[in-house]
Amino acid sequence: MKSIICSALALFIMSGTSMAKELPDAPSAEMTAEAYIVEAPSTGSTPRIFEQKRLIDATFLSFAVISTGSTFADSYTTLFARQNWLAGKTGVCNMEVQSAYLYGTHPTVGRAYAVASAKSAGSILAAYYLRKHHNRFWSAPLVANSILSLQGVTQNMSACN
Repeated sequence: MKSIICSALALFIMSGTSMAKELPDAPSAEMTAEAYIVEAPSTGSTPRIFEQKRLIDATFLSFAVISTGSTFADSYTTLFARQNWLAGKTGVCNMEVQSAYLYGTHPTVGRAYAVASAKSAGSILAAYYLRKHHNRFWSAPLVANSILSLQGVTQNMSACN
């Protein structure tokens, strides 16, 4: 079997060589190297390597809306602690404990919504900057803000309501 395969391979190589011997000389043997240089016409603009995507599209807007909604829901439920404190309730949360550095121990309505606005604007601007500079993790600020805010909503609803 081995000798048959070797004979067939030798036959194919010999027939290919004998056919190539009868061909005329290639044009490359007769032409100089300058004949191969072809100059392309200039269009005046450089080709775009990357397809330009819109920075603000439906995906970006949906992430921004979810992030902003969860942040404002967190601020709204944080105000439950102030309402409990003003009503003099005991046994439920009547002061902000988890993020008192942001809201204060007894957050006012203006401060709660100012914090929500700053958190939302900061995460949207960070995501926009990352998307503009073609970072594939551009949605991370929006997703992180949503997760932290929804955790705050869950905490406030279970403890302060």
